[in-house]
Amino acid sequence: MVDLAPVAGQLKLLLGGTADNQLSAPTPCTEYTVGDLLDHLMALTLAFRFAAEKSPGSGKEGPPEASAGNLPPDWREQLHARLDALVRAWSDPAAWIGEATAGGVTLPADVMGVIALDEIAVHGWDLARATGQQFECDSESTEALFALLSQPADGDGDGDNGLFGPVVRVSADAPLFDRVLGLAGRDPAWTP
Repeated sequence: MVDLAPVAGQLKLLLGGTADNQLSAPTPCTEYTVGDLLDHLMALTLAFRFAAEKSPGSGKEGPPEASAGNLPPDWREQLHARLDALVRAWSDPAAWIGEATAGGVTLPADVMGVIALDEIAVHGWDLARATGQQFECDSESTEALFALLSQPADGDGDGDNGLFGPVVRVSADAPLFDRVLGLAGRDPAWTP
């Protein structure tokens, strides 16, 4: 089990520092603006909560198209509540047993839990960078993410393709979270 609370707490802090006039700003996740990224977070926090709860019939479809236009007026409050529910769901030891399904993918539940952590940590960093805020990932979460993301996805061990796309090369002596970001396809030096 990994505690999602520290990373979720960091992400919740960012919500209040994200202004409405920043919703169209670019993010390190090149396919998303800030608003699109927030909509993606709204959807994934729900999907990964259902995965932890092993809700029947949930998670069978892929993620919806993220769009800032989908954000409700009270997105800050709703996302805050969804992050709390996500943390509660994954704090149950039963969430980490068996299989879990999210976004149309079924995996061992212990892997799915770390992928949920990855989603909120990396996208939390994306949001922080795009809005000029700070994001700190705790050491336990960082180590769990590095263990997950350092596994080659392409089978040949060349390290060019990570679990979520092309790897960005980061110095081996860089801070561990910067190396996590590189494995997740992010340039730790990205600025808007």
